[in-house]
Amino acid sequence: MVGDIMKRIDIAKDFSDTPLGRYPTDSPVSGERFREELLCPALKDNDSVTVVIDGAEGYGSSFLDEAFGGLVRKGYYSADQLEQLLKIECNDPEYVIYKSLIWKYIKEARKK
Repeated sequence: MVGDIMKRIDIAKDFSDTPLGRYPTDSPVSGERFREELLCPALKDNDSVTVVIDGAEGYGSSFLDEAFGGLVRKGYYSADQLEQLLKIECNDPEYVIYKSLIWKYIKEARKK
């Protein structure tokens, strides 16, 4: 079923401005919770999803790897599919590194 043409998820506004950890046992605002509760449903129900990463206090590698690399490791999507479905938006130059890390984790997950 195709839903909206495009969905936007603003991590800081829609999830947490202090995302932290890989698993729910690490933090209630973990990468796994973000992936399972917001990102996967949005990807399933929409033609594309834009994730806005500005506004959070920062991102740990465990959060980013689990939230985004986990999409591939768990078999939900291939890295190639995510290149078509997923857009990462950041307007703050300090957050460009996080955008690069997200795509790095997605591509590394493909190799496993």
